[in-house]
Amino acid sequence: MPTQIAVITGAGAGIGRAAARALGRAGFDIALLGRNEDRLKETAENLAKHSVRSLVIPLDVSDAKAVQDAAERIETELGPISVWANCAGATVVGQVAALSADDIRRATEVTYLGSVNGTLAALGVMRRRGQGAIINLDLAPNLRGMPLQAAENGARSALRGFCESLRPELLHDADNIRVVMVDLPAINTPHYGWTRNLTGKRLKPVGPVYEPEVAAEAICRAAFSTSRSISIGATNSFAALWHMVAPGCREARMAEKGYKAQMEHDWAEGEQPDDLYKSVPGSFGAQGPFDEHSRRLDSPLTFFVSSSLRAGIFGALTAMGLTALMAHIRNCRKS
Repeated sequence: MPTQIAVITGAGAGIGRAAARALGRAGFDIALLGRNEDRLKETAENLAKHSVRSLVIPLDVSDAKAVQDAAERIETELGPISVWANCAGATVVGQVAALSADDIRRATEVTYLGSVNGTLAALGVMRRRGQGAIINLDLAPNLRGMPLQAAENGARSALRGFCESLRPELLHDADNIRVVMVDLPAINTPHYGWTRNLTGKRLKPVGPVYEPEVAAEAICRAAFSTSRSISIGATNSFAALWHMVAPGCREARMAEKGYKAQMEHDWAEGEQPDDLYKSVPGSFGAQGPFDEHSRRLDSPLTFFVSSSLRAGIFGALTAMGLTALMAHIRNCRKS
């Protein structure tokens, strides 16, 4: 049986690098896409130690033609693409009133259009065989609507809507191509140190923090899942319910706690390089600086919830609530 081929964008560091290792262990050969060629080569060297073939293609995912050309090259040099994971992203953190239109445009080009470009390139080659899996990253419900994060929230919301429209089109055309969203909580990656930051203070993750290997495991599960989405931990499901039932209360809490939750006490030391327009030089791995507080794969609080399982749980809870309500009404009538 020939080896399956997976493509990962943003594979030089953070979630992308961890996902490359996870999919390599699952038996895939990996195409590594990203802006920083040196870090992509480091990832490739790590994969080679575990007998995983790889192909390094430096590019900017906002360049649609470069991504399309990469897909054709991968098909020729590695083989038919069966999984494409869009892990690349860039953003700017700050109040909307302080953001520039150029920075918002660039964040959208990388995070939203970069994932769209990857999805289109994957569709172009997967439709030749009528099968495959496309994985896109989304924010977990507890991170959606976070103040100071309008650029990324806007890009991820657009991507979510794009995928929701794409799925019925694939069903209509009878293509067995799955589009899976991975809803990620805060992940301990280097991006907190290289994100364009207008707050003046150092950034930190919000809520439960997980190691990149947890995100990589979710991506690996998405490659074989029939669900629309996969989330991590219980917080996401409760946050989604809270957002639906009491959006006003959630917004008030975000206004009160959201700023402080994202920033360290210390002020940032001068202007720090960021990756919004150009890749930050240097050697970075998958992990960031928050190891002491992050949950690992073996943590009892680390578990994965698919959209089908979540729907079943919500359905069961709703049925239980309706049953209790009907029983209460009958008792009231009897008395």
